[in-house]
Amino acid sequence: MRIMIIAGEASGDQHSARLVEAVHALDPSITFFGIGGEAMRQAGVDTLVDSSEMAVVGLVEIWAHRKVIFGALDKMREILKNDPPDLLFLTDYPEFNLRLAKTAKQQGVKVLFYISPQIWAWRQWRVKKIRKLVDMMAVIFPFELDFYQQHHVPVRFVGHPLAEEVHASAERDSLCAEFGLDSTHPVVGLFPGSRQSEVKRLMPIIIETAKQLQQQKPGIQFLLPVASTLSPDIFNPYLDADTPPITRLENRSYDVMAVCDAIVTVSGTVTLEIALIGTPMVIINRISALSYFIAKQLVRVDHIGLCNIVAGKRVVPELIQYEARPEKISREIMNMLEQPDYTQSIKKELNKVRAKLSSEGEVTDLAELTLSLIRQ
Repeated sequence: MRIMIIAGEASGDQHSARLVEAVHALDPSITFFGIGGEAMRQAGVDTLVDSSEMAVVGLVEIWAHRKVIFGALDKMREILKNDPPDLLFLTDYPEFNLRLAKTAKQQGVKVLFYISPQIWAWRQWRVKKIRKLVDMMAVIFPFELDFYQQHHVPVRFVGHPLAEEVHASAERDSLCAEFGLDSTHPVVGLFPGSRQSEVKRLMPIIIETAKQLQQQKPGIQFLLPVASTLSPDIFNPYLDADTPPITRLENRSYDVMAVCDAIVTVSGTVTLEIALIGTPMVIINRISALSYFIAKQLVRVDHIGLCNIVAGKRVVPELIQYEARPEKISREIMNMLEQPDYTQSIKKELNKVRAKLSSEGEVTDLAELTLSLIRQ
């Protein structure tokens, strides 16, 4: 039996590769082909299009890559029409994947969609399209189960892949020694994001926050993880003689999260990763006034931090737009460093978030769901 599998971004490539390996452990005869990256190739997928050519963000970038993206879409559509597989497995990447799902349904090919678009947050009307095009949603947030059930979409909660993937490589004392830190002094993480635009918006605020924290608590230590999508040199313009010493570390974000006593972080998936490690954090963000106004009209959730959304309440502080000021951020961090009861209450709630996201045997459950759809 054959499965067409589509992952248009790096994270989807990793998650899909784990699924392929789990399916092969249950049934080695299944073959996979489609769109993916190196992780999927290593897992045995025949990648007809490399996902690295399609992983772009922003309207301008998408327009510049339109020939590659629409060329890949046409190629997969032709296969669905002329040599249909037994199942179409779609991972995230909704704008592309829902177009492909439409062709699959026209050809009578079953569709499994893994990692739902965030329709519970905005553009909820898209659920009508999903109900028509998808045979099964495999969701990674527990609240998504209720959402899809209310809209009569077949759905299964399979746990969040990060719940199994996020962990530090060593104990805190070992990491402190490796990073040259004094374990008796507080460590604060500075997480400005993985995109240049985020760094440009947030680094001035984060650096000023670090300066204020150093004045309030001499001896404080700062770590700045450098995402794989960025060069360490991108931070040079923000560091001057008045800036406290900041240790930059490449490709060690989980270890940085684990060694820190508190973290200042941009919103996004990183807040979920920090929550899974269990470190208290302050979530900040600032976008253009126009973008913020539009978002306020469209977004249908009470929080921007995924850890708070999963918890269903404000577990960690969120400082957005003009609330994201150094004096406010530093005050929240100081509370975490100097009020043990407050810090323990945050950690307790973050543990509950981890429990909500975990599903014992997550990838095996997903593999069994995949095989069950083929065999129906």
